[in-house]
Amino acid sequence: MSTALRICPLCEATCGLTLTLDGDRVTAARGDRDDIFSQGFVCPKGASFPAIDADPDRLARPLVRENGTLREADWAEAFDLIAARIRPLVDEHGPHAVGVVLGNPNAHTVAGALYPPLLIGALRSRSLFTASTVDQMPKHVSSGLLFGDAFAVPVPDLDRTDHLLMLGANPLDSNGSLCTAPDFPGRLKALRRRGGTLTVVDPRRTRTARLADRHLAIRPGADALFLAALVHTLFAEGLTDLGALASHVEGVDEVREAVREFSPEAVAAACDLDAETIRTTARELAAAPTAAVYGRMGSSTVAYGTLGNWLVDVLNVLTGNLDRPGGALFPLSATAPAPRPAGPGKGFALGRWTSRVSGHPEAKGELPLSALAEEIDTPGEGRIRAVITVAANPVLSAPDGRRLDAALDSLDFMVAVDPYLNETTRHADVVLPPPPPSQSAHFDFAFNQFAVRNQVRYTPAAVPLAAGRMDECEIHARLILAVSGMHGAPPSAVDDLAVDGMLAKAVAQEHSPVHGEDPKDVAARLTGATGPERRLDLMLRLGPYGRSHGLTLDALRAAPHGIDLGPLQPRLPGLLKTRSGRIELLPAPIAADLPRLRAALDCDTDSDSAAERGILRLVGRRHLRSNNSWLHNIPALTGGSNRCTLQVHPEDAARLGLTAGGSALVKGEGGELEAEVEITDAVRPGVVSLPHGWGHDRPGTRLGVAAGSPGVNVNQLLDGSLLDPLSGTAVLNGFPVQVGPAATPML
Repeated sequence: MSTALRICPLCEATCGLTLTLDGDRVTAARGDRDDIFSQGFVCPKGASFPAIDADPDRLARPLVRENGTLREADWAEAFDLIAARIRPLVDEHGPHAVGVVLGNPNAHTVAGALYPPLLIGALRSRSLFTASTVDQMPKHVSSGLLFGDAFAVPVPDLDRTDHLLMLGANPLDSNGSLCTAPDFPGRLKALRRRGGTLTVVDPRRTRTARLADRHLAIRPGADALFLAALVHTLFAEGLTDLGALASHVEGVDEVREAVREFSPEAVAAACDLDAETIRTTARELAAAPTAAVYGRMGSSTVAYGTLGNWLVDVLNVLTGNLDRPGGALFPLSATAPAPRPAGPGKGFALGRWTSRVSGHPEAKGELPLSALAEEIDTPGEGRIRAVITVAANPVLSAPDGRRLDAALDSLDFMVAVDPYLNETTRHADVVLPPPPPSQSAHFDFAFNQFAVRNQVRYTPAAVPLAAGRMDECEIHARLILAVSGMHGAPPSAVDDLAVDGMLAKAVAQEHSPVHGEDPKDVAARLTGATGPERRLDLMLRLGPYGRSHGLTLDALRAAPHGIDLGPLQPRLPGLLKTRSGRIELLPAPIAADLPRLRAALDCDTDSDSAAERGILRLVGRRHLRSNNSWLHNIPALTGGSNRCTLQVHPEDAARLGLTAGGSALVKGEGGELEAEVEITDAVRPGVVSLPHGWGHDRPGTRLGVAAGSPGVNVNQLLDGSLLDPLSGTAVLNGFPVQVGPAATPML
């Protein structure tokens, strides 16, 4: 027996694990008590690492389609087929005829961070779709508009704040999101132990809400109205105090005018919250020594997602808590570009191009995932004819999976980089399976950008690559070569080109630590046994700690439990990239969208009447032992509370004739489904809840455990037409559904 360290790749908490090995087999996993960030914390997902790693349904070899059937093939045959099919499609129909779909697990790997940008660049395709537009895109858009950088996302300083106002987030089950914080539950408990206040705004009484000092059971989808009323109250009662931010902000008076109509009394009915409760929340936020407002999925995947995320940071600005210890600060990742001098930047633009069919504007270079099906199945020039998916299952994660299912089946060609044959990849002509996570190195390029403490950790592969397997980075590199017309070149060529491109820019930038140096000399200093390691080493050397801390790949290897880089520090105005060089508090696209929110004040809010007619509002929910659609095939993570049930309040159940354990028929604009009823007062009256990521009942998959308890696909209730217009994010929360007892089958 031996042990090895591994950063957990199963959620955004990025906890350190200690793996027990029997030869090349992982037999156990526990929290790494010496990890400088997670300090031994582990959740059920991390503890199940061995079962995930050894899942017998993981694909071991590539699959290629022959005469309509997928069969095993060798790697050379798989890449030969990709090269033979993709390039002719691009040459005949143009680069946008190839769509790229990136899924959530993609962000949890080294390969997923380093290679997809190169793949998209090689294809020159604008047909990019990712999980962001069914999740977090509103935050990126609001950050881009406020700060000029879509990745400048402030996170709550959990370990030092005195007051945390949290909306649409349940980190006791999700472990946090856009806020990388191992042991999020412990950090919230520590906040309360030191006398701080936790307020949770959520239609459900979640595990996090039960921990809070105050739980506000808001009507689903009303978060932006509630936040606007808080901003209104700060202005009306003279509670704004920008502090050190004052000289770096423009548009304060314009925001004051923009929220004039959103008084607590005006929004109370729409939010189903007492006006005085709203006013008290604003006063407490302003009075706290330090405070942070944090919103996540429940406040993003709604009709006013971008406006809500904008208002979160408006509140942080107006109370002087943005970029302040104890407030909301901007992490500084070890692989981020070296800080540049403060000054105006290029800014952030929306809608640089639009989708072909519905004219959806791009956001951060992406089109709405909801539009993928129509971009494939709508005839005409420019339609998508081939798709490359990377760790994505949009048949379950996007609205109207049935339409997308059929659309994928009509493609000329499809490639999937995925370890499973799932509801989406079953349509592929080539499936390229990465190895189990124990056989891959790990570095969190993505999540260190959102970490509540600056730190850096690297874990090499815990066990050697098994015979017949291909390293995930090599899979991506060979895919890039196959689609770019360089098929047959060594995969190292992709990494060499990436290094050359980074160095060419770095030596030319005055603020770069290698400004003026010979790129060949810098390249000669790089260490690492592989191309990805050399690229990581270069990013560390060029990053903000390369010179000050001597941070290199070798330094990381010498610190297997990680290197602590200290608490988050103020970073303004240096990180601002707006054209003004200041925080632009009321960007034009936001101002143009506010009349839509004002109109919501006049909507019918008679929820009792709607409920009498069986019309309720549906919200999603997260399970601690799950992550979207990709952990339902592990026996240790199924059953118990991790079930696909329709949660209904007792009052609604009694009125509608629903019984615990019985079936309910749920109808939406996109379809209908039957779900098992779970009666609980954890949801407020007028609200029902179904978890996301289920529906494992399609033929042709190889997910034995998941298929045994398939659940239902909640997104089938949507037809894809409900989107937040600024970000293109699907409205997955707070939409109306009709609920009633399922018809009793005839004997």
